[in-house]
Amino acid sequence: MHSSVSAVGLGLDAERATESAPERSRGGFGRLLRSELRLVLGRRRTQLLVLLLALVPVLVGTVVRVTRDSAYAGQGPGFIDRVSGNGLFLVVTALFLCLPLLLPLGVSIAAADAVAGEASAGTLRYLLVVPVGRGRLLLAKAIAALTLVVVAVALVTLVALLTGGIYFGFGDLDLLSGQTVGAGAGLARMLGVAAFVALSLTGLLAVGLFFSTLTEVPIGVIAATVVVSIVSNVLDSLPQLAAIHPYLLTHHWFDFAEFLRAEVSWSLLAQGMGVQAAWVVIFGSLAWARFTTADITS
Repeated sequence: MHSSVSAVGLGLDAERATESAPERSRGGFGRLLRSELRLVLGRRRTQLLVLLLALVPVLVGTVVRVTRDSAYAGQGPGFIDRVSGNGLFLVVTALFLCLPLLLPLGVSIAAADAVAGEASAGTLRYLLVVPVGRGRLLLAKAIAALTLVVVAVALVTLVALLTGGIYFGFGDLDLLSGQTVGAGAGLARMLGVAAFVALSLTGLLAVGLFFSTLTEVPIGVIAATVVVSIVSNVLDSLPQLAAIHPYLLTHHWFDFAEFLRAEVSWSLLAQGMGVQAAWVVIFGSLAWARFTTADITS
């Protein structure tokens, strides 16, 4: 009798252990993700990078403010001639200036720190003792890196709105197609621009994460990721390669201008998101395959 009761007790303990294993795994992933977010957002170099990005709309807005009554008024990159008439355009101008190089640089740093940075510091192997599989560990790092990108874009947008409002004020927004929408609708379109820019960087982030799983040298990941975006831009500028342009990583980056037209081409925006999704799937899968099978000793 005593032995049968003990067997039942052991069976119940085993069942409870089996049931609690997924809960521990989920709890471990949540703790790991929170730890990754604190680490990524707490690094001094990433904070400095985000701060420098946030200074771009301040610098542009100040230059436009100082020179708007001079011979240089209206001169410069796209959209800058409209900033003095409506502060909302400072959002588009700042993101337009950051997108070719500064934002990709931020993405490359986030990707490099995710895996290669940990391996270089010798801390990656200690993360593997966390009760979370390697696939989930990589997912947590990807989410943390993406969060940094979203924070950077959001901060640039917020600072641009504040600077534009203080310097030039907000009013009805004159669209590129000639129509005019109210300030509220204009603000919504600027938020759409920011969201599209952030999502447009997901493909490059996946590429960077893949490179990050191949080496323990973060600077190599940064250089390789930035080079990929530059090469994509160069190829996109060659009319002889028009057949591959729609599939290039950077081809749809500036399609955010659709938000400045009376009739937004959602199909065109969807194409851009589809290209990013394809790059994420391909290079995310490569990163997962590499990370989950590599012999990690550092």
